[in-house]
Amino acid sequence: MLSGMDRAEMRAGDGDRDAVAARLKEALDDGRLDLHEYDERLQRTYAAKTYADLDGLTTDLPGTVPLEKSQVEPVKPAETTSGRPTWVRGYAGVVAVCVVIWAISSFASGELIYFWPVWMLIPLIFGIIGNSTRRRR
Repeated sequence: MLSGMDRAEMRAGDGDRDAVAARLKEALDDGRLDLHEYDERLQRTYAAKTYADLDGLTTDLPGTVPLEKSQVEPVKPAETTSGRPTWVRGYAGVVAVCVVIWAISSFASGELIYFWPVWMLIPLIFGIIGNSTRRRR
């Protein structure tokens, strides 16, 4: 019965319509379709009865690129210096600047004021401890 029927004439199912709707959503997210055109094509998707109705909705959209042919490179881990991540060195510099500001303020006032940079040291200490325990595992 179906032997003489072309694929384009066959009736599309809900799964086929959902697959096309998902492809249209990807195209919207990628900026290939504006919201009005996406809405128009989505209405036509759910009104489609045959594969021919569905095929015309995504023919002008590029396909997905297989992972092995992708030009995307994986993210490289942060460089380390003496076993510590680079953020430790940067944050230690921030703490050093705060200590210098505290020292200048204390010198200018003529007395030792409250050592507020200690609050900047707490995250640095926790970060160093967390990094060293992570390396042991």
